[in-house]
Amino acid sequence: MSKQVKIGKVTIGGGADIAVQSMTNTPTSDAEATLAQIMRLAERGCDIVRASVPDEASAIAFKTICEKSPLPVVADIHFDYKMAIAAIENGAAKVRINPGNLGGEDKLKRVADCLKMHKIPVRVGVNGGSLDKKYAALPLPEAMCESALEYCAMLEKHGVDDIVVSVKSSSVKDMVECNRMLAKRCDYPLHLGVTEAGLYLQGLVKSAVGIGALLLDGIGDTIRVSLTDDPVKEVDAAAEILKAAGRYNKPYVEIIACPTCARTKINVRQLAEKVREYTSGVHKNLQIAVMGCIVNGIGESSHCDIGIAGGEGRSALFKDGKIIKTVENKDLMKELLAAVDKL
Repeated sequence: MSKQVKIGKVTIGGGADIAVQSMTNTPTSDAEATLAQIMRLAERGCDIVRASVPDEASAIAFKTICEKSPLPVVADIHFDYKMAIAAIENGAAKVRINPGNLGGEDKLKRVADCLKMHKIPVRVGVNGGSLDKKYAALPLPEAMCESALEYCAMLEKHGVDDIVVSVKSSSVKDMVECNRMLAKRCDYPLHLGVTEAGLYLQGLVKSAVGIGALLLDGIGDTIRVSLTDDPVKEVDAAAEILKAAGRYNKPYVEIIACPTCARTKINVRQLAEKVREYTSGVHKNLQIAVMGCIVNGIGESSHCDIGIAGGEGRSALFKDGKIIKTVENKDLMKELLAAVDKL
């Protein structure tokens, strides 16, 4: 089991719930716009948010952001160790660094000293596209793993062991292989993600395959679904991946719906969307089925709390796999929602 690390009010690792992360894409120097986006992320269920701190103006605004954010804010740092120190001093709940691009071990030591003084964790973030040349002869998964462990050892040498690790690649296969290696060789919490995953559909699929495979292995303590899209969609996608992997620990309603075929006599998609909208504010563990036909609809969704199976003119309303009544199709949605209300 991984070690526990506290990021503000959020605990990751050591059996804690898997935390969902996202990253702001507003200019961090614009505190108002960045905070507005953070509020949207928090409302959607995000646990931790990250923001880039590339310059002094961003570092100054970062202080206001940290003070007013409802979520722990992680500073994303590249190249300039002074920005890491400024972000820590201005309230970062954690900093994410790639120790290899901070300008040498002496500068890393200064960051380490500041981390210890303020008692906050650090994420060692290694990406496949920015590895030291000395690892060039190794396969990418092994190179990322060795690089991450080397940087962890450097931080440990300077008295920092409150560490989270991430090894990311735009290749799902490499990312999965590397995290499996890393999980065997260290007990630091692992942050999972496929970097530069792409536009919404492509990014969602790549992230679901990569993150999902590791979650099913029992690997991973916090996740981010990287999308070239609205960051709020990252939070939605992460929640769905956790649900599919059986690692989502909040009550939710799951809509089971068939893909339809020539036997279908009702508008399954429309009905399912209406049920999803109706139950969007329901915080219970429920499974609701919207199935297109009676032939196998009830049997395939007998595990559901309530459901409908479509028919010609009339459809079946069933509960726990047993038909409780048949209703005219024009009354189908009303009857289903009334049954949902009683659950």
